Amino acid sequence: MDEKFALRKMEVNELKNNSLTIEKEINWITSVIDTRMKLYFNNECEYKSIYEVKVPIVKSESSIYSKFILENEIKTDDRLAIILSLLPHLKPELLDVFFTRNSTYDRNFSEFGGVKGKNFNGFIPTGETLLFILAGNDLHKRMETEYYLLHKSILFKSNILKLFTVDSGEPMMSGMLTINIEYLSFFTSGEYSKPDYSPNFPAKRIYTHLEWEDLVLEHHVKLEVEEIKTWIEWNKEVKENDPVKKIIKPGYRSLLYGPPGTGKTLTVSLLGKSTGKDVYKIDLSMIVSKYIGETEKNLASVFDMAENKNWILFFDEADALFGKRTATSSSNDKYANQEIAYLLQRIEDFPGLIILATNLKINLDEAFARRFQSMIHFPMPGVAERIQLWQNAFVEHIKPNSDIDIKKISEKYVISGGAIINVLMHCLLYKKNTGKAITEQTILEGIKKELRKEGKTI
Repeated sequence: MDEKFALRKMEVNELKNNSLTIEKEINWITSVIDTRMKLYFNNECEYKSIYEVKVPIVKSESSIYSKFILENEIKTDDRLAIILSLLPHLKPELLDVFFTRNSTYDRNFSEFGGVKGKNFNGFIPTGETLLFILAGNDLHKRMETEYYLLHKSILFKSNILKLFTVDSGEPMMSGMLTINIEYLSFFTSGEYSKPDYSPNFPAKRIYTHLEWEDLVLEHHVKLEVEEIKTWIEWNKEVKENDPVKKIIKPGYRSLLYGPPGTGKTLTVSLLGKSTGKDVYKIDLSMIVSKYIGETEKNLASVFDMAENKNWILFFDEADALFGKRTATSSSNDKYANQEIAYLLQRIEDFPGLIILATNLKINLDEAFARRFQSMIHFPMPGVAERIQLWQNAFVEHIKPNSDIDIKKISEKYVISGGAIINVLMHCLLYKKNTGKAITEQTILEGIKKELRKEGKTI
């Protein structure tokens, strides 16, 4: 049998097994909801409690979902919470029972909770819906369950499930019960989806086709960067070492600073690629808001999404958000300082890797320095580094005339690696437009263009 066909057949069988497992879970919660409604309205019922409804048996080898349940020791209430959050996506009609109207007041039952979406016509459960299913009108059970869900449940602590933020003053449990989109994908397809750039998640995954050996940095800079790489590889061991984790806080924070084009973004991309971690570059233009409280809210959405993930969070041009705090001479200064204070706290509490990059270290608030494990200066490349950058860019890609003296150009013109790539683009376009070979003069014209950007001339 063809190997690819066999692999595909195995994937199809795994998905089929997974759908069968989830279908059993859906049948279970359907019986649970039916039991809760009958008990609540004092209708005839074969059970005296929802916990008498038979819970489906799961075996780790039977499906992806089953394996997750067993490996994480997911409890009965948590299993019901997962399936309830999946119903709007898989079987929305099963929640129509909650549209039952209270004839006394000619409105929906408050205790059922739930909201309606803008386009989705079905019932979207809230925390209130979950509490009704699990506790009914038993106040002690309700209070006990609410505390468990908000403070103890692995699902909520790990942001697998979340209650959508409610407006100030509204009950916490009136928030919409949502499942993390990655876990929605995992439970239904067996693969974690990558979050897309959006107003709710203003971050973009970045990637590079280059390799670690393509990174051209001064020796001492590369050693400092490799220390970050070592932390990524060692971090899991720290988390499992009780004596060490008592004195070392989780997470690692690094600041990369230096002129544009010196390799900061490439370094972050390669750290992710070489260690198998996704790198998300935060779009600060989408984060920073002129409206009070919005910046914190936008930041929270990024940190909440990244919590308990193996992501690297990358804040480029970080001084736009992490600038120095000012004397509170106005209300705007006060709120700007609050934003920085909030950010400092979220950064310090984040258990993963956060990297900030800036062209001007002097613009950053001094309070950040105490929170960084490393601060790495990316200087303009020296002669040896420029020679290697020119050779990497030209010799391996477009083979310029042999009379071009790369060493002489490297010694004479102090430009960054990013600028050298721009010169390469200039040369490629010149060759495409004219059909002529690339000469030293072609390269010099490209260098002139780059220097003019900085207000310099040859």
